[in-house]
This record gives sequence, C-alpha cells and structure tokens, in this order.
Amino acid sequence: MTEQRLNGFPMGAKAMLVAIGLAMLAGCATRPSPDVLNPVHQPVHLPAHLNASLHSDEAAPSRVSVLAATNRSLDTARGGFGSTWADNLTYEQYAFSVPPGRKDTAITYPTSRPDPERQFAVIGRKQLAKDAFVEEALRSTQSDGTVGIFVHGYNYSYQEALFRTAQIAADANIPGSPILFSWPSAAAVAGYVADRDAALSSRSDLDSLVTSLSASGKVKRIILFGHSMGGFLVMETVRELKLQHRDDVIGKLAVILAAPDIDVDVFRSQLKDIGRMPMPISLLVSKDDRALVASSFIAGERARVGRLDIDDPVIREAALKERLRVIDITSIQASDGLGHDRYASLAKFGAQLASFESGRRSSAGDVGAYVFDAAGAAVASPFRLAGRVVGSQ
Repeated sequence: MTEQRLNGFPMGAKAMLVAIGLAMLAGCATRPSPDVLNPVHQPVHLPAHLNASLHSDEAAPSRVSVLAATNRSLDTARGGFGSTWADNLTYEQYAFSVPPGRKDTAITYPTSRPDPERQFAVIGRKQLAKDAFVEEALRSTQSDGTVGIFVHGYNYSYQEALFRTAQIAADANIPGSPILFSWPSAAAVAGYVADRDAALSSRSDLDSLVTSLSASGKVKRIILFGHSMGGFLVMETVRELKLQHRDDVIGKLAVILAAPDIDVDVFRSQLKDIGRMPMPISLLVSKDDRALVASSFIAGERARVGRLDIDDPVIREAALKERLRVIDITSIQASDGLGHDRYASLAKFGAQLASFESGRRSSAGDVGAYVFDAAGAAVASPFRLAGRVVGSQ
C-alpha cells in the first residue's frame, strides 16, 4: 500500500484545523453518564397516540438486544465501566427501547422520565458468565451462521459505544443480538495516546472473544467490524491470531474497517504478517474525514488508511495487489461535522451491503476499489467500480 500525502495546508492552517476538529470531537452536548445504563424500572409507557398507533400504520418504539464484552474495570459506585484496564472480561446482555421515526443517527439519551418517542432507553440488563454469554451469542447466530462484533474507536465511553451498537442494530434491522467489544478508551479528547496504548493492551481479550465464538460449528462467519482506532485493534488481533497459527479462526473472519485510524505503513506491515485472508478485508474510507486529518497531525503528518483516495490509480492497484475491498463512502451523510461517523449512517443500507458482500463471498478474489452511491442505493445496487477490478491473482 503506497503512502498517501495529506492536502498541502500551511502549518498554521493545519494546526487550526486540528484544534477545530478536536473541539468538535469533544462536542457541545453533555456526554452520557453511566446512569443511562440503569434499566427503566417500569415498562416504558407509550403516550396515548403512540399506543393507538399499534393499531394503525404509525411506527411505534422497537426493541433490540445487544450483547457486550468489555475489559474495562467495573465502576461499582455508578454501575458502569471506567477507563482503567480489568484483568478479566465482563459479559452483559442489554435490551433497548428504540424511538421510531428517527431521521438521522443522533442518539438522544434517556432522562429520569424516558420519552420513548425521542429517547433510546435500556429496559433490561443482566450480567452473564462467559459460558452463558457464548450460548446467547450462538442463539443469536443468523441463519447463514453469521455473528457480528462491533469494536468502537477512540474517545468512546462504554455507554456511548453500547447505545451506538443499539442504533446500528436497529437501523440495519439485524436479527439476533450484535456483540459490542468495548476496550478501555479514556473517553477524553486529550486521551489519544492513552487510547492507543489501551487498544494495544486489548488484543488478547478480543482474541479470546473471537476464538470462543469460532469454536462452535454453528458459527460459519464472524463479521469483525472496527471503527477508527477500533480498526487498529481489529488488525492487531487478526495479526496475533495469524502468529498463533489460528487459521481455523481466521478462516471465519470477515474484517470490515470503517474510517480506520491506522498509519498506512503500519497497515502494510500488518497485511504482510497476516497474509491473504479467505475473505478479503473491506475498508470504508472517505477523503474528507477531518477527524483523521487531526489524527495524522498528532502522528507527525503520517497518512491514515481511512483517508485513502480511490481516485488515485496507485491506490486502486494497491487494493488489487493486497486483495482488499476499498469502498469510498463519502456520499453518505455524516452527523458529527467531521465526516468520521458515516459508518453509523451506513447501517440503514444494511440489505444492500449484505447483498454486495454475500454476492462476492463465493469469489473471494473479487477485490478492488468501489464507490458507494447513496443516491442510487434505494433503486439499485449502490456499488459502482472505481477503475479496473480483477479476480484473484
């Protein structure tokens, strides 16, 4: 994979852009406390007009289930999880009430009197032993043997990652319970370096989770979806599995990296160690991801994989050589003002994505560069080729 240069901003402009980006990452709204993890003690009572909508064509709040595994330390005082590292994984199961009629991916967190029309809310929570967790995961396996794991990125708290997983599950209409793997992010804008260390420290725990699920013959495919720095953790975990000669596990993995915050040269090194995977790695990239501009600046202006330019013929050829599916998702609207959270909006195109991916699963050599056309997604396949795409070499 060749190194891609960033746009040539003057140093002062770059520093200002990074400062703006970090400020936007911090956000203006108050971030949710662990209190949002407390289940609503009484059933969520629907307003009269929503109750009536159960007998009409109007949408009512839906419910989704999420499984979570974390190596964060337990916050016994508030019932959540912190940013320090635990010696063992904790396993949980959640049920969510999801508001109807949402127009975007923004999450409105519950207040002391949850409003099911506008707010997500936890309506059930229980801790599980490892064996029970695996049983629940196997019970949620899709008919084709697929189970999905979401690995969040930098600057996420446990509760933010959990609610985001619920939003994705609801919008993608995922059957069963998707799995969140939450590593001990500091959940602070200034915690970038600490988060990178925490991600590296979490490789063995994610390895353990993936290996536990793959041990069942019922599981045919594990979608390992990593966002931002979570993509770095996913790649390091797959590399660790390869060095352990766990080809039996790797053979079940479908790796998807959304806006991966990975140095281009580091990624090349990871690919070299991992080698060719039975199911090619998919990269969801966008050229205007300003959060990755900030990340690149922090890293000494090192190019990030999530900003690869598929219009560059060198990038297209590299995708073929490395057997990657590089998909430009710039056409999808972002809600964070940075272009970094497009993956959350992509969930509503779940059916098209599943069709695209499964259609190529039988021909794992079908790799190259694609453009996701959000405008055409409703009437036809939203994927169109960017340059020449060939079969396996």
